[in-house]
Order: sequence, then structure tokens, then C-alpha cells
Amino acid sequence: MSSGLALQILEHTHEANKELYRAALASVAEMRKVRPLFFERAPRAQRHAEMVSAMGRPRLELTAANLIREWLMKKKNAMLCDFLDALGVAHKEGAAEELPAAMDDAKLRAAVDTLLGKYPAEEVAVYLNAFYSMNDVRWPNLEIMLQNEPKLQFGA
Repeated sequence: MSSGLALQILEHTHEANKELYRAALASVAEMRKVRPLFFERAPRAQRHAEMVSAMGRPRLELTAANLIREWLMKKKNAMLCDFLDALGVAHKEGAAEELPAAMDDAKLRAAVDTLLGKYPAEEVAVYLNAFYSMNDVRWPNLEIMLQNEPKLQFGA
């Protein structure tokens, strides 16, 4: 994802979930081999730029996933609800208890097109990649879409 969107996610977490933000900051500080307090005292813009840079590393994948999950559930909940509603999947505030083992191609295409028509493509790409990777049920047709749909490519 772009560094601009990553910074937005960090800013959201800084404002909305101090506990998660501090945990992410501590993880980055540990990776950089500095004390969290030292890292926390850096100017926020500098600290966030360093955090974004670090989050792309495999070692911090879980931390980055938690930040994305928080941002999606709290800030982009309408997008999650729109997607699941378009698929006809029962959910509570964008979180589905059970997903069908497979999803019809036409229904999935229509749901993705709905999101792309209503939300920024990069945000849709982040959500759909997170949806695919964070759920136990993996729809092959969604994977193909994520790999081949130009609007769902990062950096496009």
C-alpha cells in the first residue's frame, strides 16, 4: 500500500486505540533496538515514517495486520458491511461468523464492483487482501481477482 494510506492507518490508530498504537510502537522500537520511550519522544511525523517503513518487514507482519484490522473494523466499517451485504453473507457490523465455502463468480464480481464504485481503489484493495488472507475460507475466484484486476493492484 502507499505510504500515505499507511500513515492514515497509523494516525487513526494513534487517535482511536492508544493500547494498540503503543503495542505497535513497542514492536517497532524492539526491532530497531531502541527503548520505546526514546522512540515515543521522536516527533510524531518522524516516528510514523519510521513505523511505516518497519511495518513492511516480515517480522512485523502480525503487528501490521492488527493495525489494518483495527482500521477496517472501526474506520472503514461501512465498506465491510457493503461487501458482505452485496454477497448476501450474514454479519454483525461487518464481521461474519461464517463464510460460505465458495462464492459465485458473478456475485463476487458485482460486490467488488460495488466497492470500487463507492470507495477509493487502494482502500478496497487493502480490505479485499485482508479479507482473503485473514479468513480461514479462501475463495479461489477472489484470489484470481486480486492478482489480475488492475484496480486492485497496489501502486497502480
